Amino acid sequence: MTHAEGRDRAEHVVRLVRDVLGSEVLAACLHGSAVLGGLRPGSDIDVLVTVRRGTTGAERRSLVQALLAVSGERAYEGPARPVELSVVVHSEVRPWRYPPVCDFLYGEWLRDGFEAGGTPVPAPCPDLAPLITMARAGNAPLFGPPPAEVFDPVPEDDLRAAIVAGVPELLEDLDDDTRNVLLTLARVLSTLATGEIRSKDAAADWVLERLPAIHRPALAEARALYVAGEYGSWTERRPEVRALARYLTESVREVYPT
Repeated sequence: MTHAEGRDRAEHVVRLVRDVLGSEVLAACLHGSAVLGGLRPGSDIDVLVTVRRGTTGAERRSLVQALLAVSGERAYEGPARPVELSVVVHSEVRPWRYPPVCDFLYGEWLRDGFEAGGTPVPAPCPDLAPLITMARAGNAPLFGPPPAEVFDPVPEDDLRAAIVAGVPELLEDLDDDTRNVLLTLARVLSTLATGEIRSKDAAADWVLERLPAIHRPALAEARALYVAGEYGSWTERRPEVRALARYLTESVREVYPT
């Protein structure tokens, strides 16, 4: 999928949201891979929508139903492409406070629960700190004012706290989502060390230049699979993968002691 096709898909997602929420939608923008160096074959379409008020349960369920039909490999309509949609209430994120609240979140990793009838509820979401930082830096509005006018800058301390907060939960998925866990750990480390949020492959490049030789093959493989849009088979490389994950996690703790 080209960048233009990715933007078309994102604009379609925004139209779905506006169909449900109407004039309550204040702004929408891209974040993630689309603003960090380009969409890869398996990249999500990452959309951040800002609304004037909190959504109702019925509205959130309508959003879920609309997104189930257009997102992911099991999408019912159109070519497959995973969608990640975050909805925030403007007054909940400006002025900035930590942790911010996400009013609605859709991602393919949540699909099974949604298809079983689950509906997301508003909840604190530290991940909004790097998400909003990416959105402001990428400056890719889809509807309404540009992100720099919608959001305050995220303080560096909050950004660092947010990306570290997700590491324990991330490690729980190491065996099931090896490629993405390794690349995300690399991005956490590079962001903590430099203050810059990179794409997953660019973060891997930064870490590979500094990584002991024994750990490089696994991260290089994860990077190559990501660029190709593949996940690979890691069953026979579990000891190597776990050693790399331990090294990256310990490096994160050295940079950001908790």
